[in-house]
Amino acid sequence: MRNLMKYFKDYKLESILGPLFKLLEASFELFVPLVMAQIIDVGIKNRDMGYILGRGGILVLLGVVGLACSLTAQYFSAKAAVGIGTRLRNDLFRHINSLSYKEIDIVGTSTLVTRMTSDVNQVQAGINLTLRLFLRSPFIVFGAMVMAFTINVKAALIFVAAIPLLSVVVFGVMFISMPLYKKVQRQLDQVLLTTRENLLGARVVRAFNRQEDEIDKFGQENDMLVRLQVFVGKISALMNPVTYVIINGAIIVLVWTGAWQVEEGIITQGEVVALVNYMSQILVELVKLANLIINISKALACANRISGIFAQESSIVERDGQAWRDGAESDPAASVPRVEFRDMDFYYAGAKEPSLSKISFAAMRGQTIGIIGGTGSGKSSLVNLIPRFYDATKGAVLVDGVDVRDYALKELRGKIGVVPQKAALFKGSLRDNMKWGKKDATDEEIYKAINTAQAREVVESKEKGLDFMIQQGGRNLSGGQKQRLTIARALVRRPKILILDDSASALDFATDAALRKAIRENTKDMTVFMVSQRATTIKNADRILVLDDGKLVGIGTHRELLESCEVYREICLSQLSKEEVAQ
Repeated sequence: MRNLMKYFKDYKLESILGPLFKLLEASFELFVPLVMAQIIDVGIKNRDMGYILGRGGILVLLGVVGLACSLTAQYFSAKAAVGIGTRLRNDLFRHINSLSYKEIDIVGTSTLVTRMTSDVNQVQAGINLTLRLFLRSPFIVFGAMVMAFTINVKAALIFVAAIPLLSVVVFGVMFISMPLYKKVQRQLDQVLLTTRENLLGARVVRAFNRQEDEIDKFGQENDMLVRLQVFVGKISALMNPVTYVIINGAIIVLVWTGAWQVEEGIITQGEVVALVNYMSQILVELVKLANLIINISKALACANRISGIFAQESSIVERDGQAWRDGAESDPAASVPRVEFRDMDFYYAGAKEPSLSKISFAAMRGQTIGIIGGTGSGKSSLVNLIPRFYDATKGAVLVDGVDVRDYALKELRGKIGVVPQKAALFKGSLRDNMKWGKKDATDEEIYKAINTAQAREVVESKEKGLDFMIQQGGRNLSGGQKQRLTIARALVRRPKILILDDSASALDFATDAALRKAIRENTKDMTVFMVSQRATTIKNADRILVLDDGKLVGIGTHRELLESCEVYREICLSQLSKEEVAQ
């Protein structure tokens, strides 16, 4: 929570003026019962219409000035709350983008979305309410008690007895409800996770006719959320009736006591009315304070959850890249491996067994490296270590002879083009998507990359060509079209290292073969890593890495591995005929 206090620094003035104008409004409000008492005791008693109109004018003036103060306070409070919410959301988004894959895997996407949306909105609303009411309500409560003492000490003792009882109720409910609101938010995360999984996997759900099962699962999660909300709502709902009972009981005692004092001539009728009005003001303000505390409880719970995300430190610590700039040339000699793994082990967070173990190999400039293995053998994990999406647990990964941990991330990833397993395109024109690889790419460079990726017919089939608008997630493109365009996007930047992580799985064999041929002919000295389940995709690579259960069980050419690696031979024979294997 302390981490979030820094956001108030830029809104010090608004954070002061908002409550200040609310206190001014409250001050004017406290004078209203006294003016009413004068109207009753003097104006009505003496039937002095001029006096009544004069005091009525004062009431109107107090109302107008109070309204002006209230609007001013609302303006400053809203400005501070919205400004802080905007900066908090921007910083949170920036921080999330600085996290490595490891932290994102641990926290979870649905949780991060909740923090960015629901939690930040709740904090913003809490700040607005706090600036407007947190000082005003207590000020009215204690101000009304002080004003009661100026009227009559004996009657004011009723206020002294009522206010502590009310405070016990209000703060008791707050301390009970705050932990429960945290549980509600955690359950909300679970509901969002279930919703997200169902929406992303909608086609799979329908294909297996599991709609009813998913509806039941969602219903169970939602019912749990409802039960928690109802339970905490019942506790919070106790506040209003209990406070009303206490206040109305105090008003009864006040009227009974005031009646005797009026009878004895100790106080006037107008003063009794003023005391009742002060007690009513206390009731209204305590109800506001009770609701405020509930909202503050929610906001504090959300703020703590947001602070938890800020507390997540990225495991990818970016150094200043000095070792690369001072210790190595930007384009080293051809004898230096473009990529090298040295006795490398890698564990995922919380895993007891390594995903990759004792991996050592070197890839030279211009080589095409094929990577093959069974499902879960560690193929994607291996290539994700090159652009440093994860850090090696043991050993080292080197690019151009320098440990990737010694690079500035911008420099390292500027050398690498990555085509992930899941083709991801963004809403916007086709040209804009291609420029993700190179911001100042010309149409000629884009078309060259598109030709290499065998995506020319995709562009030409669209009426607007490069100006064709891609919908969110590329919904208006087929799987094969998206894969080819993501490959083209990576090729636009002309990277020194190209990583194709099973990125041609949706392509037919003819297009896949044409793509591999075009990449080989047009990439020159580019080092290409091709991850694939297909033996035909990688059989012509300069070197093939065979992974099995996280271990490198074979390395060599297609023919060498057929003789020396049983795992590779089994993969080839399961996919190809003996004649195709022998070619």
